Amino acid sequence: MDTPSSLETRSAPNTGGADRPTREQAEQAVSTLIRWMGDDPAREGLHDTPGRVVRAYEEFSTGYDGDPVEYLSRTFEETDGYDEMIVLRDIRVESHCEHHMLPIVGCAHVGYIPDQRVVGISKLARVVDVYAKRLQVQEKLTAQIANCIQDVLRPRGVAVVIEASHHCMTMRGVHKPGVMMVTSRMLGDFRNNEITRREFLNMIGPPARGTAS
Repeated sequence: MDTPSSLETRSAPNTGGADRPTREQAEQAVSTLIRWMGDDPAREGLHDTPGRVVRAYEEFSTGYDGDPVEYLSRTFEETDGYDEMIVLRDIRVESHCEHHMLPIVGCAHVGYIPDQRVVGISKLARVVDVYAKRLQVQEKLTAQIANCIQDVLRPRGVAVVIEASHHCMTMRGVHKPGVMMVTSRMLGDFRNNEITRREFLNMIGPPARGTAS
């Protein structure tokens, strides 16, 4: 039976449904934006831009059609009793800020302590991607990844750290390039045991210094 927390981790369907705009309408919206900026979408250099932009945003938003629970559903129990920490470092994160729709670029570090079951490491990266390929704020993204792994795998603990640069503050607004935002979510043994938490943080190393681009 689903618990309230497990229901929250499930991937929401692409919510447009019958009211979702068509590709033609989306391209027209891009044309309108170009005109609003003061340019002519019919000129040679911009003629194909609306279609390119829509195709790009299709790629940016593939997470709405993915199911992170499904990625974690196939697990392995034949581990010869392995019960130590498993850490996947430096998972590339490419997302978009839900406030300005500008890029969030960085990396995620994911760790968990299995309780009988382990999952293929590529599936951890896919869970990061399915949540990142949506309009996001970094705090929510961090929590969603950790909560999903905890709810599906039921390990003894989960740790997620994300380091990312936000273009909404590096190329607009306060214009502070090189600033990295670091967020973390610690569950189970990682939250309750300082030694375990320190071991994880030592394994992922010090935060990056303005290297995301």
